[in-house]
Amino acid sequence: MRDMIDSVALGRLHAAYADTCSRQVWSELHDHFLPDTLVVVDLQNLGSRTFQGPQVLGEFIGGSLEQFEFFQFVVLNSHFMLRTDGDPDRATGRMWMSELRQFASNGRWSVIHGLYRDEYQRVDGRWWFAHRRYQSLARTNRDVEIFPLPAD
Repeated sequence: MRDMIDSVALGRLHAAYADTCSRQVWSELHDHFLPDTLVVVDLQNLGSRTFQGPQVLGEFIGGSLEQFEFFQFVVLNSHFMLRTDGDPDRATGRMWMSELRQFASNGRWSVIHGLYRDEYQRVDGRWWFAHRRYQSLARTNRDVEIFPLPAD
C-alpha cells in the first residue's frame, strides 16, 4: 500500500511541475524543489547548464520561454523506483515529456521531446525534487533533430 501511495504522490509532483511550467508561475517551483536542488539541463548541440535551487531554475526557464506566444508542458510517462539504497524516504525516477510551443515572432510551431532523470527526497511526509537531469531527445524547429537516448 505504501508503494502505491508514494507512486501517486510522485506522480502528483510531476503533474504539479508540468502545471507550474505551463502556467509559467515560477514562484511555485519553491513548492516542488528542495532549496539546494541541482538541475542539470543538457540540450545536446545547444550545450549543457547546471542550476541550483528553484529561483535560478525559474529565471532560466522563464527567460527561455519569452520567445513563445504559446507554451505547454506535457508529461508523457513516468516511472518511479522507490526506496533508493533501502531508504524509504528516497526514490529515483524518469519523466518522459514534450513541450508544445509557438514562436511569437513568426507563428511557427515547435515540439521538443525530453527525458528527466530524477532523485526525490521525502521531507516531513512530502516528496520533493532533490536532483534533476534533463536531456533533450528530439526537437523540431526548421529541421528535426534527434538525439541518442542516455546510456544510463
